Amino acid sequence: MTFQTYTALFEQILHDSNPQVPYDNKDYFDYVKLNWSRMNRWLKKGQLLPAVEEKIKQISEPQNWILITEPWCGDAAHSVPFIQMMAELNPLIHLDLELRDAEPNRIQHYLTNGGKAIPKLVVQNAAGEDLAVWGPRPVGCQELFHEMQQKQAPFEEVKTRLQNWYNEHNGVEIQEEIIALL
Repeated sequence: MTFQTYTALFEQILHDSNPQVPYDNKDYFDYVKLNWSRMNRWLKKGQLLPAVEEKIKQISEPQNWILITEPWCGDAAHSVPFIQMMAELNPLIHLDLELRDAEPNRIQHYLTNGGKAIPKLVVQNAAGEDLAVWGPRPVGCQELFHEMQQKQAPFEEVKTRLQNWYNEHNGVEIQEEIIALL
C-alpha cells in the first residue's frame, strides 16, 4: 500500500464505530491513537539530515522499499515518517508499506531473533533482490530495549524509556543507519 493508504487506514481505525480485531481491544485502539499523533508530529517537525538528502538523491537505479509495519506499533510511529520522507526525495524509490499481520506475510522472511519485530525496511533492486534490511529499531534504541528486557522492567517503563529515546534522538540514527546500508 502507499503511504497515503496507510494513513487512511489509521483514520479508518480511529473513526470506526465497530472496529475489527485487534482494534476492538482498547489497548490496541489507544496505541493507534497515540501512534497517529507521534507519526504526524514527526511528519511536521522531523528533518532529514543534509547528508541523507544528498545520498538519497544520488540513487541512480530503481529501488523498491518494502516497509513492514502496523498502525499499533510504537516503534513504527517514529520510523515510518523518516522512511517516507527519504523515499519522497527520489522518484527511483518506490515505497510499499505492508502490514505485518496480513498477506503476503513477508515478515516470515525477515524475523528478528526468531520474532516478527517491526518496523522492518527491505530495500530491493529492480530484480527483486534484497540490497539491505533494516529494523526493527535503531541500534541504540535496541540496546536500551534489551537492557530493559534483561532487568525485566515493567511494560509501562519500557514504553516510556523508548519514547524518550526517540524524542531525544530526533530520527538521526534511523536516517544514518539506513543510509549506511545503501
